[in-house]
Amino acid sequence: MTTELESTTVSVEDPRQPEVEAMLRAGEAFARSLYSPEECFLLPAEQLAHPGTTVVVARDEAGTALGMVALVEQEDGAGELKRLFVHEAARGRGVADLLLDALERAARERSIRTLRLETGTRSDAALSFYARRGYERIPAFGEYVGSATSVCLARALD
Repeated sequence: MTTELESTTVSVEDPRQPEVEAMLRAGEAFARSLYSPEECFLLPAEQLAHPGTTVVVARDEAGTALGMVALVEQEDGAGELKRLFVHEAARGRGVADLLLDALERAARERSIRTLRLETGTRSDAALSFYARRGYERIPAFGEYVGSATSVCLARALD
């Protein structure tokens, strides 16, 4: 018997396609519902298409995009997780876990041994998810230094 999650595919894709751009807009709207524009650190599709950035998309068996995440390689050899988003209708089904598993595999393939990310103080579901996945709070880094609403997390990869 195949479960709904077993029929979900996860693959590297170009972020400059309409369905992925729609997810980026939905993620931005969600972020802006919680934070002011200056507290939202979102990469647009054109930056997600730069070399050194990998975008992973989860799709159901009909090919509909369910969620996405991006890995941005950093100059210090770490990777930054950006734009993890799962459509509301697909939440609670393990899609975020599939996306993060794929992102962590992609990081290991690129010899990245540490993943960092930023989320916000009002993003309770994200904070719980990352804690469950082994991410621990770290000092603010990069553009997040000085942001009162930023929570930075990291995890060493095996």
